Amino acid sequence: QLPAGSLQLTLYQYKTCPFCSKVRAFLDYHGLPYEIVEVNPIMRKEIKFSSYRKVPILLANAGSPLQLNDSSVIISAIKTYLISKRNSLEEIVSFYPPMKTVTEQGKEVFEYGNKYWLMLDEKETKRVYPANEVRVEEMKWRKWADDWLVHLISPNVYRTPREALASFDYIVREGKFGTVEGFFAKYMGAVAMFFISKRLKKRHHLQDDVREDLYEAVNEWVKAVGKHRLFMGGNQPNLADLAVYGVLRVMEGLEAFDDMMVHTKIQPWYQRMEEVIQKAEV
Repeated sequence: QLPAGSLQLTLYQYKTCPFCSKVRAFLDYHGLPYEIVEVNPIMRKEIKFSSYRKVPILLANAGSPLQLNDSSVIISAIKTYLISKRNSLEEIVSFYPPMKTVTEQGKEVFEYGNKYWLMLDEKETKRVYPANEVRVEEMKWRKWADDWLVHLISPNVYRTPREALASFDYIVREGKFGTVEGFFAKYMGAVAMFFISKRLKKRHHLQDDVREDLYEAVNEWVKAVGKHRLFMGGNQPNLADLAVYGVLRVMEGLEAFDDMMVHTKIQPWYQRMEEVIQKAEV
């Protein structure tokens, strides 16, 4: 537990972004209060102060103001800070240096090579991870959530023109749009994302019916958690549980989510996650 006011957090986000949802799930579960700034996805003037132009961005003040980028870096750095009392948040963030890389499409992006690591000493590591396999498993599935599960969301929520429209109706309702802007975003965005989702389907080599990939991925996760644990973290969620839950949660209220609940074995685990996070928020 942190003393009240010792860590002031502001999260810049789009509510329906899976990476932002992951960060919120993590902060909520750990009972960390934070302010939300909803970013307009078209103008993005709320993040004009930042050379990093993606969300989530977390501004953290633990004595001095800091900007944390990348959802997995945010989670690893804040978790390290909560466990380890040896280093300042500034020092911890310096352990996650951004490295510039170029994608296959020739686009420059920043990567964080060690973003799934918690920067702990031996004693702290033993306390959090009683066995090395526990740490390896958590890192593997956090990476899986970023590298695979996230890429199944858009093709599934924009699968048909009707689903694309329903998804954009939700995005406009939950996001920060003006009335006219919202109207155009809803209809033009739905059309654009319907076609983009087809491109994503091809890029990630998804099946003709993208629901099948979603069902397989979700059941693979349930199988990895197993029948004898409440969560991958045992009796309490670990960072992998929070990542997977955060990603899946953005589909709530949409057809893809309802289909997933009916056609996979995710429901018991998902409901346990909801309960444990609601309890932590109280």
